[in-house]
Amino acid sequence: MGFLLSKSMQQSFQKQQEFMLLNTRLQLERQLLMQNQMLERQMAMQVAWSREFLKYFGSFFGLATLGLTIGAVRKRKAALLAPVVPLSFVLAYQVDAAYGSLMHRMREEAESIMVSESERLALPQGMPTFESIEKSRRAKAHLTSLLER
Repeated sequence: MGFLLSKSMQQSFQKQQEFMLLNTRLQLERQLLMQNQMLERQMAMQVAWSREFLKYFGSFFGLATLGLTIGAVRKRKAALLAPVVPLSFVLAYQVDAAYGSLMHRMREEAESIMVSESERLALPQGMPTFESIEKSRRAKAHLTSLLER
């Protein structure tokens, strides 16, 4: 009788462990998907910002180039066109960031760094551990309790 009861409990315990493992895996997959979606949204906002900035900077660049060209022709000083050169580099960068392949090149370079130069990516003091996080949390909780007194 005791054997049947312990066997039944063992099976129940094993099913519960399998369920917990499955549940943990599902939770991890959801967290990974959520983090990926957040990263995609941040990148989309960055591209949108570049496009919006390009509108304003493009207008500024056009007006500045027009004004400097008119000034250079009227005063017969080609040196007035000098600011157009660096401004054109900034404009080219913004166009590349907003509509070009800058993001793709950056991703490829990041992947290359991760493969061939992974030592550059090491965090100071290594990967955070549960213990280091708890130590920091306790220290801040202790400071908060001291400030409340």
